[in-house]
Amino acid sequence: MVGKTEYISLINKPLFPIYSSSNSNAKKDCTILAADIGGTKTNLALFQAKEGKLSTLNEKFYPTKNYNSFIAMLKYFNTNSHIPIDCISLGVAGPVINGKVQGTNFPWVIDREEISKELQISSVSIINDMEANAYGLALLREKDLLEIQKGSNISGNAAIISPGTGLGEVGIFWDGMHYHPFATEGGHCDFSPRNDLELNLWTCMHKKYNHVSWERIISGSGIYDIYQFLIEHKKLYEPEYIKQKMFLENPAAVITNLGMNGKDTTCKETLNLFIKFLAVESAQLALKLKATGGIFIGGGIVPKIIQGFDKTIFKTNFSQSGRLNKLLAMVPVKIILNEKTPLLGAAYYGYLVHNN
Repeated sequence: MVGKTEYISLINKPLFPIYSSSNSNAKKDCTILAADIGGTKTNLALFQAKEGKLSTLNEKFYPTKNYNSFIAMLKYFNTNSHIPIDCISLGVAGPVINGKVQGTNFPWVIDREEISKELQISSVSIINDMEANAYGLALLREKDLLEIQKGSNISGNAAIISPGTGLGEVGIFWDGMHYHPFATEGGHCDFSPRNDLELNLWTCMHKKYNHVSWERIISGSGIYDIYQFLIEHKKLYEPEYIKQKMFLENPAAVITNLGMNGKDTTCKETLNLFIKFLAVESAQLALKLKATGGIFIGGGIVPKIIQGFDKTIFKTNFSQSGRLNKLLAMVPVKIILNEKTPLLGAAYYGYLVHNN
């Protein structure tokens, strides 16, 4: 069990006003079971929405692939809970079609109707995890965001890009008063090399994966692939202690930690290339959506590498689009520091559905 934690609601003029179709000011209190389901781990929490505020009653996380299905995990989570659940809201890493989703980086199929029938709960919502991330922006405070580029104070569309196990991207349409999140699968679009080194990286990745998406580059596995490419392409010596650490620990974490601490030049170059590629794809996302309202960087990787996140590398490569560099300079760029944003967003979405 965890202590209750209060979060800002839309009632209190949030930093990021998400649209709600409810015309009623009287919001119903409810208990929400929310989940952020990703390829590596699943965060599950029981929330209470009361008097316009959201508090956490219980929260746990599980390795996703340790379970055969979401329902099996959920039953384990809810074993000792006697609190009645009013609604379930899931943010899932994969394309959601008609209330059903096949995980992109994990083997589950999650079906809204199956969950509703199995658990005898009529209100079940399934949205893309990045869509949940966008809804979570409504519950953040200033301290949850780190500014990378100030940009201009111009209202407009926004977007989130989130490197983690995969690469999530979500668009957020601005209607003049509120934001409307919409899911995309932009992380699976093709990676585009810009110079000889990147072309050689593409060739290496193409041999390994055939289709080289941005997710193959800007993700945890991408960090390891970039590192291996540099070792092989430049014929570099790889210290034995690094090999051993990677065998025992998460390779991406080993590389970024050694890079941040300046203990290995190849790890440092890998980290800088990761930041560069993140900047390039962030800029492309900003141009496609004309995101003058901001680019938000989420996911599990970037908040952990703040110490080694070179803002100069990011900003230099963010503005490399020729005639549209002036537009990109107007775009605020911020890192989302609160790792629970997708989970909070799933809960908030469930709250909105319950009140409509």
